Amino acid sequence: MSTEPATKPRVTPSPPGVSGPPGPRRFGRLVWLLVAVTGMGAGIGAFTFRYAEGFSYLGSEPEICVNCHIMQPEYDGWQKASHHTVARCVDCHLPDAFVPKYLAKAENGFRHGQKFTTGDFEEPITVKARGREILQANCVRCHADLVAELAQGSPEGPAQADCVHCHPAVGHGEKAGLGGPRRASSWEPLGPRSAGARTNHD
Repeated sequence: MSTEPATKPRVTPSPPGVSGPPGPRRFGRLVWLLVAVTGMGAGIGAFTFRYAEGFSYLGSEPEICVNCHIMQPEYDGWQKASHHTVARCVDCHLPDAFVPKYLAKAENGFRHGQKFTTGDFEEPITVKARGREILQANCVRCHADLVAELAQGSPEGPAQADCVHCHPAVGHGEKAGLGGPRRASSWEPLGPRSAGARTNHD
């Protein structure tokens, strides 16, 4: 039996500028940094969601839309319009089917939140292309018996007459009630006849 001491394994030093595997202390710091960043993100997100009354957007009451102050004129206009007793915001501005409705809610919520937070939105606000398609489909769905012989093509087809082109005030009242531009006919002379009539009257 040999009594010679066992030789220690040879350790090859790392080349200059190349660090070895992270030690327990360094690894622990990375974990705590990750925990801190994640916690801050979760806290800010939770505060923002609570401050914006996020859970309320899962409902369908018109008052929810006024959580965004920019929507107050639209809400006020809806209360004075002809449809306020039979249609809420979601009845016109969201698809009727369950899954498309909540997909549209999510998309609208993200886009509106981003626009209103950064201030990058137009005033008065207008319905965008996808929103107009949803609006048109809901007009045809609710008034199917009435418009069956009037609307040409499918509810989403480009050949169909745009309902709000002829009925712009049914949802939110007259444009003037929303702070939009006045119609020329409301403040300009109607033409030579009206100008002549005013001159003769004076």
